[in-house]
This record gives sequence, C-alpha cells and structure tokens, in this order.
Amino acid sequence: MDAAKATLVPDNVLEVIFSFLTLHDLRNCSLVCKRWYSFLNDENNDVWRLHCIRKLAEEALKSDLLSSVPTYKAKLRAFYHAWNPNDCSRNIYIKPNGFTLHRNPVAQSTDASRGKIGFRHGRHAWEVIWEGPLGTVAVIGIATKDAPLQCLGYVALLGSDDQSWGWNLVDNHLLHNGDAQGNYPLLNNAPKYQVGERIRVILDCDDNTLSFEKNYEFLGVAFRGLPDKKLYPTVSAVYGNTEVSMVYLGPPLDG
Repeated sequence: MDAAKATLVPDNVLEVIFSFLTLHDLRNCSLVCKRWYSFLNDENNDVWRLHCIRKLAEEALKSDLLSSVPTYKAKLRAFYHAWNPNDCSRNIYIKPNGFTLHRNPVAQSTDASRGKIGFRHGRHAWEVIWEGPLGTVAVIGIATKDAPLQCLGYVALLGSDDQSWGWNLVDNHLLHNGDAQGNYPLLNNAPKYQVGERIRVILDCDDNTLSFEKNYEFLGVAFRGLPDKKLYPTVSAVYGNTEVSMVYLGPPLDG
C-alpha cells in the first residue's frame, strides 16, 4: 500500500488490522506514512490494549506491579524485557504474571536469573522489587551471558566473577570479580533495603556506568568502566520461596 492510499483507511479499520500484526510488522507500518506513525505512536490506543490483553496475564495488568509503566505500549515493552524463563537457575521459575521470579527452597544453593534482553547501546532503566525475605545475600545488578546462574552454598553469585556486577542489599556492598568494591550508597548510616521497595537500576551503555535509585533518590554511580558487551538485568538469591519482580521502564526520565 502506498502512502496516499494509507491515509484513506479509517482509524477503526486500522485498529482492527494493526491488532493482528506482529510487533515487527507494526514497526514497519509506522514507516509507511506520517499518519500511521502518529497513530501507532499513541501508546494507549486499542492496538496496544489488544496486544497487551493477548500477551500479558490479567493478574499483571490489574496489579500495582506495572504502575510505573502506565501506557499499554509501555506495559507490553516491559513484558518483552522481563525475566527469561529459559535463562535462569533450575531452582527458579517465572510466575504466570511473567514479571516475577520464585526461588524454590533448595538448601545450599545460590540461584540467579537474567532478563530476556541485554543492552550494549543507549541508556536503560528498570525497577527491581524484592517481594520476599532477603536471606543472607540478595544481589541486584547486571551480568553478561557468560556469568553463571547457579552455584553451591549461600554466596554473592552476582559479582563473583569478572562477568557480573552487583549490589548486595543485605550489607550494602558493591561486588565485582569476587571482591567487595566498597559500601554503597556513600551515605552515613545508609538505610537498609526494606522488602517491597522499588529499586531503579540505571545502565548507561554510552558512559559505561551502572547506577541505582531508591524512592526516587539517585544514589550515585555504583560501577564505572563497564565493558563493551551485551549486559543483562540480573539478580541472585539464596532464600527459599523468595520472589523478585523486574519491570523495564525504558530510557531514564532524565534523558
């Protein structure tokens, strides 16, 4: 269809047609003409609503978990960036809502999970919500595909090698290459993480830095000099039956 004919299709017809196309096809459609681009740029129209209903669990759509991604398109984007059920420890499963991992109560094991999509360019932010007990070690951060996702004992798996970088929420230590990289955040008597708080993780692939926010307060840069590799949202946990949710937000609000 050429651009001239594309402008003649009524909105209600476009909605029906677009709701049956794949995301790849929708991306191509947005390039056909300015009207289609504008139509698909409306993140709350029925096209994105119907795609959300088909892909996302009703439980996720109705819960407060996705409150930080208010539009239908943003919720769909978050789903495609959520925990990867095929890239986690055998002792972890992803709950039906698609956004929350559950660690089974397996003794003497530390278990991790990566997100579906890794990043090598641009700036990206996501929220992590620890919804169960932390245990002795609870680490959030990033890892390459080469980082292990399971090991014996109760240890800080994320940050245990040169392929992962993490913040242990239990003792407020930064971890990389098997060593503690200092306290974080650099505050006197920094408060400990409280279960249910939202931690915002900010990965800047252009500046090669990893930072965190808590309760909308920027805590400072945690890691610098990150490698030019694809980096994935990752957590590692030790406590049986603990649960951790991750919601991808897109570029940080400050740009």
